[in-house]
Amino acid sequence: MVIDFHTHIFPDQIAERTLDFLKKICQTTPSTLGTAKDQIRSAKEAGVDLSVSLPAVTKPSQVESVNRFACGFQEGPILSFGGIHPACENYKEILKGIRDAGLKGIKLHPDYQDTCFNDIRYKRILSFASELGLIVSVHAGLDPKCPEDIHCTPKMALEVIREVEPEKLVLAHLGGNQCWDQVEELLVGENVYFDTAVVFGKIPEDQFVRIVRNHGADKILFGTDSPWAGQKEFVRYLSECSLSEQEKEQIFSGNACRLLELPVQKK
Repeated sequence: MVIDFHTHIFPDQIAERTLDFLKKICQTTPSTLGTAKDQIRSAKEAGVDLSVSLPAVTKPSQVESVNRFACGFQEGPILSFGGIHPACENYKEILKGIRDAGLKGIKLHPDYQDTCFNDIRYKRILSFASELGLIVSVHAGLDPKCPEDIHCTPKMALEVIREVEPEKLVLAHLGGNQCWDQVEELLVGENVYFDTAVVFGKIPEDQFVRIVRNHGADKILFGTDSPWAGQKEFVRYLSECSLSEQEKEQIFSGNACRLLELPVQKK
């Protein structure tokens, strides 16, 4: 079984213009059309059994529509998380609504929400999300939107981990995109998950393997950031990586099944 823990889809009516906007920022040609239908096509071609969709709420007024869309993907080949913005004063009500709707977690994007990850508002959201048993996935490290102003550095993440002690925190991009030396120094060994979104082909393989083994393969989640990376290419990269078959199995699906409370199946 293969679970991609980091993908993105958009409502059909806005997918094309959203991708046109984002590809100018990311300077990357997307691998899908940004729709659920094309994400399913991509996953099938790659041998991915489940794609976890992570919506980024860029302003509080989007929360209701984003979560309404997310509720349409709670089973089958796509499972969506909910979204919230740090400026939402009724964050407890929103998080309870996400939990009660059956969504497994939330996505936070400090760069697109223009808020540093160690802001008290994020800490409150993480603390209450943990009380509710929600998974929290966070963009970590550099983002093409503001490469000179990283809103979730490994140092910020460490502060949050030590102060809040969230139970199900996932730092995307192996703990911090393009900040992997700092990740090794500050975050490896902490009680936090990393995903592999947009990592392969950028991080040296020996550093990737070292982080996996020092942090623990049981805390690494396979992710691509589709449509900003190809699912087929990422499945191939991890399959050919110099990790043991047991480590690959954990990363491909075992850890995700545990977090998502799904039955564990062999790849």
